[in-house]
Amino acid sequence: MSATFKDHFSSIAAQYAAYRPSYPQELFDYLVSLCAERRLAWDCACGNGQATLPLADRFQSVLGSDASAKQIGSAPLHPRVRYRVAPAEDSGLEARSADLVTVAQALHWLDLPRFYAEVERVLKPGGALAVWTYTSPHLDDPHLDGLLQRFNHETVGPSWPKERRLVEEGYRSLPFPFPELEGPEFQLQQHWNLSHLLGYVRSWSATQRFIGEHGVDPVMALGAMLAEGWGDGEAPRRIWWPLPLRVGRCAR
Repeated sequence: MSATFKDHFSSIAAQYAAYRPSYPQELFDYLVSLCAERRLAWDCACGNGQATLPLADRFQSVLGSDASAKQIGSAPLHPRVRYRVAPAEDSGLEARSADLVTVAQALHWLDLPRFYAEVERVLKPGGALAVWTYTSPHLDDPHLDGLLQRFNHETVGPSWPKERRLVEEGYRSLPFPFPELEGPEFQLQQHWNLSHLLGYVRSWSATQRFIGEHGVDPVMALGAMLAEGWGDGEAPRRIWWPLPLRVGRCAR
């Protein structure tokens, strides 16, 4: 992985914060169950704090770090959370101080050898590293889902960064140098109206790159097509994503 920080989201940090889905509480309950203590969690590449805040409900202290100052600027404050603008390989934490390290939807952007070395340094003996991602979204209606899939894979598909394939693989092809645990399967789901779905799609890095390359917002056409079959646009529909998770323990 490149050591150069690839910033795809700072320019739309507020939109990213407003429209990204939230993770299931069951995921965080499972992660907590892996920890002998709940003193400190480090949420690396925390973005706008989507995983940081649920961790703060369960740990005495949480560090949320991200290389993007604008992303962290969009993260809500919490009395048990300390935010830090820093690359993944430089947490600023003391050695053997963290009970849990998490990376949500960001492992594919990191310099993995340097990040893993930092994880090895900061985790307590027996501490856990958990990384997860969510792949392509699906709608509950087959026709609407087909429109969304064509937009994702054909319209803006060529504009996705090459790292996107790692997301679709659920990070299974990435190295993971920690004794791995077999955890439960999770699914991310939301109930959104059409406007919220379109805001989410517009926050994709591929959509933003498409707009920059072509000077046209492709979400306008997608919205018109979805509206024909959506019915009441304000009515929420179920949207779901597979949520692949990899968890390992610090062996020393």
